[in-house]
Amino acid sequence: MEIKGLNPDALSVLLKDRPAPILPSSIESEGMTTPGFGNLLQQAIDKVNGLQKESSSMMHKIETGESDDLLGTMIAMQKSSISFQALMQVRNKAVTAYEDIMRMQI
Repeated sequence: MEIKGLNPDALSVLLKDRPAPILPSSIESEGMTTPGFGNLLQQAIDKVNGLQKESSSMMHKIETGESDDLLGTMIAMQKSSISFQALMQVRNKAVTAYEDIMRMQI
């Protein structure tokens, strides 16, 4: 069984009719611009992704014999693991908050 990827043309048609995001990208108050929650969350996800890529790259170098920095690799792997677990906790709290709000009686 062959699994094919999505057609990019079909995706562009779907994304064209997509509504504008609900959350603002930044909040402006008293002349200062503060990044919105969506931007902060995206930055956190990007940082966790970067840590995972870095640790994966270091692990690959250890496996192929390009590097012998086992301690640095182990530390990088632990950093990426802890940051991923923290991100999952934030996600779980956000989902719980959403569920609590949805259960509120108006």
